[in-house]
Amino acid sequence: MMLVLLFLSVPVAIALSVPSIIGVYAVSGIPATMNILSTAPFNAVSDWTLSVLPMFIFMGMLLTQSGLSAKVYRVADHWFSWLPGGIGIGTNFAGAGLSAVTGSTIGMTYALGRAGIPEMLKAGYDKRMAVGTIMVSGMTGNLIPPSILMVIYAGIASVPVGPALMAGALPGILLAVCFAGFILILGVVFPKLVGRGIEGVERTTPTWRQRFTSLGGIWGFPVILIVLFGGMFSGIFTPTEAGAAAALCSVLLCLWEKRGDGPWKKVAESALATVSATSAIFFIMIGATMLTSLLAITGLAPILTGFITDLGLSTLGFLLVLILLYIIMGMFFDTMSMMLLTIPILLPTLETMGVSPLWFGVFVVLLGEFGMVTPPVGIIPYIIHSIVKDKSVNVGTTITLRDIFISLLWFLPVAVVFLILLVAVPGMTEWLPDLIENTSGAGG
Repeated sequence: MMLVLLFLSVPVAIALSVPSIIGVYAVSGIPATMNILSTAPFNAVSDWTLSVLPMFIFMGMLLTQSGLSAKVYRVADHWFSWLPGGIGIGTNFAGAGLSAVTGSTIGMTYALGRAGIPEMLKAGYDKRMAVGTIMVSGMTGNLIPPSILMVIYAGIASVPVGPALMAGALPGILLAVCFAGFILILGVVFPKLVGRGIEGVERTTPTWRQRFTSLGGIWGFPVILIVLFGGMFSGIFTPTEAGAAAALCSVLLCLWEKRGDGPWKKVAESALATVSATSAIFFIMIGATMLTSLLAITGLAPILTGFITDLGLSTLGFLLVLILLYIIMGMFFDTMSMMLLTIPILLPTLETMGVSPLWFGVFVVLLGEFGMVTPPVGIIPYIIHSIVKDKSVNVGTTITLRDIFISLLWFLPVAVVFLILLVAVPGMTEWLPDLIENTSGAGG
């Protein structure tokens, strides 16, 4: 019933909660149903650590309203444009940063696609290179703090928010560097892909003065990052307090950047959008809690765990099956929906197989992002295809869906190799949380 509702485009929260309530009633009657209806909404979202979620969302909304996204892209373009494939490298890092702050890969793809694709095409980039760079640039953002998805995962899996946030930082940064390195290699080996050596293409290299001047426009961004990470590293702030402090800095930044242009209206719009987004996420989490309760009451969770264990799959075999599952699910759902549907069911099995919950959080978020861009099922290629139909984006170049799929065949092997590396070296997710714990412990 849940899958049928999802395929009918019923909101995820309703598709999760309604079958769960009906299932509890069928198995345990009215008292159990009344109990789940009265306790699940509060229990699902009342955890203090989840209060960091609206703070991060508010921060992302404010930074978008302040116009910082366009400035970040311009700075990345100025500082990397001298390299072979420099505009693509700058776009890659800008996408990682913006996706991390906004928490929305789809939203970042829209914004960066409209800004970046025409810039790269005007610079003589191959059209497949231009669209491919945009599509993969957001894959890393939901691993790098402040990651809304990692906070949600921490809530579902009952792991501490601070370590969960930090677990994704190093893998996210490394993957962004891998994509940047790949673009650089392509630029060196096949210079025409990045507009080098093509007649009639004018290239303007920014002066050092222009580069340093552009940094002045994003002064607030490093300040917020220092408050966020510096507060957590030093032990001055808990993750929740760091999120609140960063949100306050974002309010002040928005008021300053939009002075004379209705700054308080921008803050109010950001607050309203934050309430809307947070309530939608919490509603979905309530549905996931109800599903977990149904699995507990019916005993389906241990049955499923026993079934998977009886298959005799090794941990590696189990993870390979999950990779295939998430790639298929990426055709229909975004990453958060995939997490909420699968994590309550998978957690008992993970404990049986000895898989670290922190590592699995990074693995499942990366898999969800991977599923969203994998042709022919991922949703991101189709979003890009709709964007490039606009003449102001394609600047007179015809970009077909086939071109978009071919571009992903260039870039996705990098993500596959990194996924294998993540499975082979799980310690990369534990290093930063352990370092912060030791640092704050020593400071205490």
